[in-house]
Amino acid sequence: MKQETEIAAKVKGFWRKLGPGLVTGAADDDPSGIATYSQTGAQFGYGQLWTALYMLPLMIAVQEACARIGLVTGKGITTIVREQYSKGVLYAVVGLVVVANTINIGADLGAMAAAAQLLVPAPFILLTLFFTTVILLLEVFTNYRVYAKILKWLALTLLAYPITVFIVNQPWATILKATVIPHFEFSFAFLFIITGVLGTTISPYMFFWESSQEVEEDKEKN
Repeated sequence: MKQETEIAAKVKGFWRKLGPGLVTGAADDDPSGIATYSQTGAQFGYGQLWTALYMLPLMIAVQEACARIGLVTGKGITTIVREQYSKGVLYAVVGLVVVANTINIGADLGAMAAAAQLLVPAPFILLTLFFTTVILLLEVFTNYRVYAKILKWLALTLLAYPITVFIVNQPWATILKATVIPHFEFSFAFLFIITGVLGTTISPYMFFWESSQEVEEDKEKN
């Protein structure tokens, strides 16, 4: 009985520690990303499946580096840029992130509304406003610790993706080959969509979010 209690306590402690990394990693599988990947599959089949394998080390390196910056300095990336570089560089970085994040948020809300329309026969604009309102209310009126817990539990919905893989019949030999061997097409459509895949997978907000979450989590502990 004591051993079971200790195991349960360790599992609970491990789950409690899964904060910034889990939420940030889950956030990368955002609605705009899923929409982009779906378009990629619809247009090129398994032709760009290899990007998932070869982008993984880049994602890990980016998130680990940003996490280390936050943990070591106790500051977010914006503060670090302000302290280490000129105002011109700071404004340029922040400006680019604002533009990229605004477009990304719009794409996320649109993708959520489009997905919801499959279940709820409501106007696209109405669903978009609904999701926007709910998210804003949670971010403004919910404290960090509670909101982080909500996001962690919502991250479990991502298990639907690997489960779907085993439900849907797939040509596994073709998938394995397409995953390991890169495929290129020198056409505008191919290069355009692969740029979208790279951009939505290694999103700019990940850099700032990861470091800031590590700082917030460290403050909560202290």
